[in-house]
Amino acid sequence: MDMLVADLEGVFLPEIWINVALKTGIEALKLTTRDISDYNVLMTRRLALLKEHNLSIQDIQAVIATLEPLPGAKETLDWLRSRYQIIILSDTFEEFAKPLMAKLGFPTLLCHSLTIDPRGNITDYNLRIENQKQKAVQALKGLQYRVTAFGDSYNDIDMIQAAHQGFFFKPPASVVTDFPDIPVAQNYDELKAMIESLLH
Repeated sequence: MDMLVADLEGVFLPEIWINVALKTGIEALKLTTRDISDYNVLMTRRLALLKEHNLSIQDIQAVIATLEPLPGAKETLDWLRSRYQIIILSDTFEEFAKPLMAKLGFPTLLCHSLTIDPRGNITDYNLRIENQKQKAVQALKGLQYRVTAFGDSYNDIDMIQAAHQGFFFKPPASVVTDFPDIPVAQNYDELKAMIESLLH
């Protein structure tokens, strides 16, 4: 049986941290896994910036409440779910993603969580497991699924390479340059065509 696994931000949702940066004017929060490949370095920097600027979970959730799925994302996800099993593997956090899952029709999402103090300050992040995307793919393969993976960024590389097959969706040029052997889909029509060509 086939199983699709996909990234979330940059594939079906806009980048949450970039939108927080735009709303707050904190330029350094625009950096994502497209820019910094080491997730722990990226998150340590983000938490320091939140503390420096006194930003709480409520401030971030207020920005998230204004976000919508990328144009065509809900329809594409519905199309995929009507034909295949799909699990979204994301390095976002439950406290960020939960309000947006309703807008995508509640797909299955595996992600991380945050430690938040009584005043709403984000004091730490809790990885479900190191390299969770790669390990989820390996576990699915152990359950005898044929896994197809897609995502847009450096933190999706291990997931894509661990799968039986995979591709990038609208990646930055740097990712394509660094991994020229991985196929690329640039829009949802190409994504659907890629999936159909790989699974038929």
